[in-house]
Amino acid sequence: MNSSLHDLLSKIIKIGTLTVRGTGGEQRYGGGGGRSVAIRFTNEASELALLRDPQLQLGQLYMDGRLLVEEGDIYEFLALIKDNSLSEGLTFGMIVRGIGRMIEAQFRNRVPINHNRKNVSHHYDLDEKLFSLFLDEDWQYSCAYFNPPGISLDEAQIAKKRHIVAKLLAEPGQKALEIGSGWGGMAMYLSESSGVDVTGITLSTEQLKISRERAAKRGLAGSVRFELQDYYYLPPTKSYDRIVSVGMFEHVGRLNYRKFFNKVNDVLSDDGVMVLHSIGQPYPAIYNNPWIEKYIFPGGYIPSLAEVIPSIEKAGLLVSDVEILPMHYAYTLRHWRERFMANKERAKALYDERFVRMWEFYLAASEMAFTHEAFHIFQIQIVKKRQAVPDTRDYIYEREAELRAFEQSRLPLDKIAV
Repeated sequence: MNSSLHDLLSKIIKIGTLTVRGTGGEQRYGGGGGRSVAIRFTNEASELALLRDPQLQLGQLYMDGRLLVEEGDIYEFLALIKDNSLSEGLTFGMIVRGIGRMIEAQFRNRVPINHNRKNVSHHYDLDEKLFSLFLDEDWQYSCAYFNPPGISLDEAQIAKKRHIVAKLLAEPGQKALEIGSGWGGMAMYLSESSGVDVTGITLSTEQLKISRERAAKRGLAGSVRFELQDYYYLPPTKSYDRIVSVGMFEHVGRLNYRKFFNKVNDVLSDDGVMVLHSIGQPYPAIYNNPWIEKYIFPGGYIPSLAEVIPSIEKAGLLVSDVEILPMHYAYTLRHWRERFMANKERAKALYDERFVRMWEFYLAASEMAFTHEAFHIFQIQIVKKRQAVPDTRDYIYEREAELRAFEQSRLPLDKIAV
């Protein structure tokens, strides 16, 4: 093994056991007492690449099959690294590279160029069959709500929709807007459960096509419509009683938070209610993870509450409720990863082995962010008038009970005759 990499791993791995196999034989690191993982480098060039730039190269080496996990899996390897202190192993080159990325991120933030549609297409316009391999039956590609604990992924995704719709205080005859409507599941649930007329907007042409097909199959063409539309260009003359956005805010970009909430202020009625559901991190990031930026979510950014709340207030809106869901996305991602790996041969037939390894790494790294880096989900309820929502949260649980009764009579999409 490369001597510099050996020194680095010796400094980092104190808890657990990491066995590294490579061109120079086998080396073991750590004092035990935790996870036990074994990896193998296929050549010395792979060891050097990881040493030069671990943030980018770890994922690339795994994608390319140049770093193999022979005992445990890629999540266990990432978690083992995070169980230990990475600051012990920082090299001068890593520090310089980090400073360079910080400067690049600051420059990019000050020269905002709208690539929203291109960035969304990179991820969400993949073959629809891919998402069917690991999502629930309603294709909810956002954090589920495991309440009560231990329920299935399908049950938890229904619980997520139920929880959000209860917070919206939706009533028959209202008009609702969903910003980032995905494959249409939330919009259809909201309309059917609450008698609301819903407009969903998306920047994904594939999601638009499928959501329209699904709404037509449910007989909702008159009350649910989907449009290829950027939120920024919504006409201010339109007004909505309810606005919901789930898993879209991560693509807005921190320079655009004020624009986003100004637009919400433009189109939300005076007595309106909005629920924003987003991934959050515990503090503002200096720069994005370079592997995620390159391969998974170009232009994305995970906000902290400290960055979001001031933009809401400056737009003239009020925060009426904030709820933090600390571990629910970790559970969701574990379900997705297990389902995906159970169907990896089908995924390989759609794309190739490299793509499968990329997607596995993405799901594992995302799960690790929630189990080890204090990432979480926040749900913010937003109003213009404090009187728009009750003084206590009792209404949420009362409405959830009503929605459970609705769900008992709602037919799954695959049971609806065409």
